[in-house]
Amino acid sequence: MTPLPVLLDWLASHTDHETGSLGVSAGRIDGLDLDSMRSLMHILGDPQQAQPVIHITGTNGKGSVASMVTALLLAHGLTVGTASSPHLRSLNERVQRNAEPITDSELAEALDGVRSIEPLLDHTPTWFEIMVAASLRYFAEAPVDVAVVEVGLLGRFDATNVVDGAVSVVTSIGGDHTDFAEGWEAAVASEKAGILRPDGTAVLGEMNPDLWPLFSAEGPARLWCAGRDFDVADDRVAVGAHVVDIDGVYSLYPDVTVPLAGAHQTANAAVAVAATEAFFDRPLDPEAVTEAFASVRIEGRCEVVARHPLVVLDGAHNPDAAAALARTVNDEFAVIGSRHLLLGLLAGRDPDRFVDSAAAIRPDLVVCVPVGEGARRGDPAPLAAAWRRRGVAAESVGSIAAGLDRVRAAALEEDLIVVAGSFRLLDEARSFLAEGD
Repeated sequence: MTPLPVLLDWLASHTDHETGSLGVSAGRIDGLDLDSMRSLMHILGDPQQAQPVIHITGTNGKGSVASMVTALLLAHGLTVGTASSPHLRSLNERVQRNAEPITDSELAEALDGVRSIEPLLDHTPTWFEIMVAASLRYFAEAPVDVAVVEVGLLGRFDATNVVDGAVSVVTSIGGDHTDFAEGWEAAVASEKAGILRPDGTAVLGEMNPDLWPLFSAEGPARLWCAGRDFDVADDRVAVGAHVVDIDGVYSLYPDVTVPLAGAHQTANAAVAVAATEAFFDRPLDPEAVTEAFASVRIEGRCEVVARHPLVVLDGAHNPDAAAALARTVNDEFAVIGSRHLLLGLLAGRDPDRFVDSAAAIRPDLVVCVPVGEGARRGDPAPLAAAWRRRGVAAESVGSIAAGLDRVRAAALEEDLIVVAGSFRLLDEARSFLAEGD
């Protein structure tokens, strides 16, 4: 078998839209189609057909819902494959079996299987197409009972949309991967609706009900909507958690502890329960639901990594996520000291829209850092300027390391440091700022 370092070099030689640039219009990313991905999967033997799939998209919340659905399926005795993106520290995190990243040798075997057939293709696959193909090939050969697959971009033309989801989930509709032109919300919803299948169940999270007909138009066998068919019946804030009553489609699940900060995570929990009910087409075992949520740990989502000062990491990178982060900070992270925000956004984000939402955090100091590579490298200067226009002390620095030094030097033990934006920033902040705990 080809050594993993050689395979990673081979993978890196392919176009990576996560570090490159794609043309963006209202709800559509130009330059994507499924023809090449379908050809790739066909030559691999169509491994995406080997097991049922729960397919998950959404502007925000899809990673959290994928983790929760995985936990619920595991608690009901199934072997589960999970394909997600992006990763925090290791590429292996993108391909998991029973909530554990695959080993280096398993990753090498999965990648080598795709590399070996590349000469048979009439096109060169992208970095993400290779990773999706390797994930689905691994799930087919492991094997797993069910695959939970997270969309990369939007849905309709995403590489993951070669799967036929028995259950398709749309967690939310927000302003990401769009130019905010007139009609953008419906355009984004239409693109995400592209993962729905005529013989499947569609589960929609909290969104404008006016968008529901766009999903109905795709012809799913069943359409379950948050607020109409399922909901969070009650939400009590606990220390570092929420205790909720989830009113599912088939049953009520009372007193479920969701060990995550943020009311948005309780909404995600309700979506995950409904999606799992749809998969089994029956009520869930209440004890399994309790067990599943007790096991959920999601890094980079209002994650506390230190207490003195209090350090919270969150991957908020768009206005809706920034608003959710601000609500959580104000509702669940009371501090007597100052608030410091370390922020890094990729290129293509609108600084003013983000700051409009994030301003509710009420930071005393904002330090903006560059993140990303190549065409997606974000310039921190316009972001800092957007904060200063709102009367907030803000500065930009030349590196993540410099930003970490700055906020750590400024923060006292009774203060709060919020680190938000890029996963790369969160990863470096975890190892640097957690040292003071």
